Amino acid sequence: MAGSEAGSEAEPEPGSGAAAGTGGTTLAEIARQAGVSVSTVSKVLHDRSDVASRTRAKVQRLLEQHGYLARHRPPATGLAPGGLIDLVMNELASPWAGELIRGAEEALHAEGMGMVVSATHGSGRLTRQWLDSLATRRTRGAVLVLPELMPAQHEELRRLGLPFALIAPADEPAPGVPWVGVTNWPGGLAATRHLIGLGHRRIAMISGPPERLASRARVDGYRSALDEAGLPYDPALVRYGDFTNGPAFRHALDLLRLPEPPTAVFAGNDQQALSTYRAAAGLGVRVPDELSVVGFDDLPFADWVTPRLTTVRTPLADMAAVAARMVLQLVGGEQPASTRVEVAGELVVRESSGPPPDRP
Repeated sequence: MAGSEAGSEAEPEPGSGAAAGTGGTTLAEIARQAGVSVSTVSKVLHDRSDVASRTRAKVQRLLEQHGYLARHRPPATGLAPGGLIDLVMNELASPWAGELIRGAEEALHAEGMGMVVSATHGSGRLTRQWLDSLATRRTRGAVLVLPELMPAQHEELRRLGLPFALIAPADEPAPGVPWVGVTNWPGGLAATRHLIGLGHRRIAMISGPPERLASRARVDGYRSALDEAGLPYDPALVRYGDFTNGPAFRHALDLLRLPEPPTAVFAGNDQQALSTYRAAAGLGVRVPDELSVVGFDDLPFADWVTPRLTTVRTPLADMAAVAARMVLQLVGGEQPASTRVEVAGELVVRESSGPPPDRP
């Protein structure tokens, strides 16, 4: 995955912060002694294939001398039990975290692999700490649940030769980068078709940031359903937030205060749907008698709120499992059949959607 071996070995990197072995020697020092880069030493330590045999033997001798192989080396080949895959998330406190962890863990444990879970909290410093820690433990690949993989981070992973896959990136990654998402456009289409089928003609949408791939796709699905039904697209009924509660609440209040308010709201995720519930309650608008609400994700609370939320189910555990299997394939030297996989969502109809108030 890294560039040519000659390029990797040409410039030692003595400034690396890689941790020390039993004798206190850093990977940077071993790289200096071997006359190669730190990334080449990391590849040998992690049994990557793109290192020449003579270079590998020289680096291995130094690693053995300084106690690295006995303490840190991953299984020699393939998917032998005992290796680790990292699951790196932006936030562990998010409603999505539990399902993602469950899906990845089940897929990895089925292959005898362990999992390390880390959170970056949107911090470049914490992301840097995670990257620096890779050379000191038995990590063989990573599943990344981050809004964006910065070019420098991508390059660092490439230099280390660490296979990875992304889950639900904010925008489509660079060609060849493996990623897993949900079928956002069909989900938006299904949610809006459902509301149209109930008789709604004035349907609003509260989406996420317009620059996010998921936001645009869900709005496009919404617009396609309107067009299919011969209904006009009204930009005044579409609002962009950030997939969190505060902006969604304000958008819902604005929409419900319009001279001709919508009879239904398709929310870009379940948190925005709950914010719409709250705005409706504050204005004395009853759900679903006077306002139908449809969400997106089907997080656990969707089945517990009152009324129970109609929503498009995002199979988060399945997405994490697919991403984990992609990484395992790459670790085993195989290429996934596709580097772009979209897992199908499903409309789950509950009590928050019904006919518009002017229809019997």
